[in-house]
Amino acid sequence: MKKKLTTLLIFSFGIYFSQQRQVKRAAIAFLNVENLWDTIPSADYIDGTLPISHPKFHRSVPIDSLPYLETTENYKGEWSDELLLNKKVVRKQSMKDDFTPNGPKRWNTQFYQKKLSNEAKVISELGQQYTNDTPVICGLIEIENRKVIEDLIRQPALIKNNYGIVHYNSYDSRGMDVGIIYQKNRFSVLDSYKKEIKIYGENGRREYTRDILVVIGILDEEKIAVFMNHWPSRKGGETASQAKRNVAASILKSEMDKIISENPGIKTISMGDYNDDPVSPSLKKHLGAVGDPLQLSSQYPYYNLMTKLYKSGVASLAYKDAPNLFDQIIVSGNLYSMEKFTPMYSIYKIEIYAPPYLINKEGPYKGYPFRSWDGDRFTGGYSDHFPAVLVIQKEYKKK
Repeated sequence: MKKKLTTLLIFSFGIYFSQQRQVKRAAIAFLNVENLWDTIPSADYIDGTLPISHPKFHRSVPIDSLPYLETTENYKGEWSDELLLNKKVVRKQSMKDDFTPNGPKRWNTQFYQKKLSNEAKVISELGQQYTNDTPVICGLIEIENRKVIEDLIRQPALIKNNYGIVHYNSYDSRGMDVGIIYQKNRFSVLDSYKKEIKIYGENGRREYTRDILVVIGILDEEKIAVFMNHWPSRKGGETASQAKRNVAASILKSEMDKIISENPGIKTISMGDYNDDPVSPSLKKHLGAVGDPLQLSSQYPYYNLMTKLYKSGVASLAYKDAPNLFDQIIVSGNLYSMEKFTPMYSIYKIEIYAPPYLINKEGPYKGYPFRSWDGDRFTGGYSDHFPAVLVIQKEYKKK
C-alpha cells in the first residue's frame, strides 16, 4: 500500500510539474537565396536631402522612372552615405539588365514566381521540426531590393506569419543586399542600421561589397542584437582576398563589442555567408570566435556554433569538389548554458538544413546544393548554399 501511495504521489507531482513548466522555442535562421531579383531593370536613387536612416534615402527604382526624379549632379566620387548628404544622385548597377526578360538570363515572371515559391518553402521549414513554427527571425542573402522581400513574404507558405522587414540598400557593385524578416508578434525592432565595409584593391580604389546589417530588438521579452553578413568573396583566390574578409571581421567585432558595452546583458547573434570557414584567420583571429564553449572568456566572448560541425565534416556548399562551411552562426557567450532548461533563452540546436530535395541527386554536381542557376539557365532549383538554423529555448511557467 505504501509503495502504491509513493508511486501515486510521484505520478501526481509529474503531472503537476509538466502542467506548470512550458518550453518556448524560437528558430533564428538564414539562407542565401542565390540571386533573388525581380524582372524590372532598376537603378539606385540616393536622396541625400533625407536622413540616412530614412527608407527613401537610398532606394531601388525602375530605370523608366529616372527621368522623373530630380538629380543634382553626375556623381563621380566614392559611394558612401556620408559623402552623398545633400546630393540627389543615381547609381547604375552592373547587373541591371541580367535578370530581365530581354537580358542574358531571359528572366521572366514565371521564373520569378517559381523562385519566390521555392525560397518561401525552404524558409517555412527552417527549425519547424523543433518549434512547430517558421523562423522568428530569418536572414536573407543575395536579394536585389526591398520589393523582392515584400513579394517573398506574401507567398502562401509565409503570409500567415505576418513578417516584418529590415533592409537597407548597399553600394555593392552588383546591386546585391542582405535583409532580415521577422515575426512581428514575437520580435519588436528597437533600432536598425547598416555598417559599411570599406575595402580597397591593390590600385587603392574602393571595392564595393555588402554592408553588415544590424538589428536590435526584443525577442519574447529578451533583448538581442542580430548581425547579418555577406563578406567579400574569394575572387582572385583565398589568400589574395583574405585581407578583405579580415577587415570585415574587425568591423563586425568592433560593432558587436560596442553594442554589448552599451547594452549590458544583451545577447548577440551574428550570422551569414562569411566566405571563410570557422578556422579561417578572419573568424578565428580577427573576430576571435572560439570553437568550444569552454574557451569563452572576457577576452574571447564569441562562440562559433559551426566549428564542431565543420570539424565533423559538415559543409554548406562546395566549389570544385572542395567542401566549405561558409554559412555560420556566431553567438555571444551568454547564449550558452550547460543547463537543459533555463528561464532565459539558450542554445538548443544548431544545424545545416539539407533535406533531400535541396541536394542534387545526379550528374557532375551530385551531392551539391540544388542551385537555381547553371550559368544563365534557370534550373528551377533553390540555392547554391544550404541554410543554417539556430534553435534557442527557455523554460517559463504558466501565470
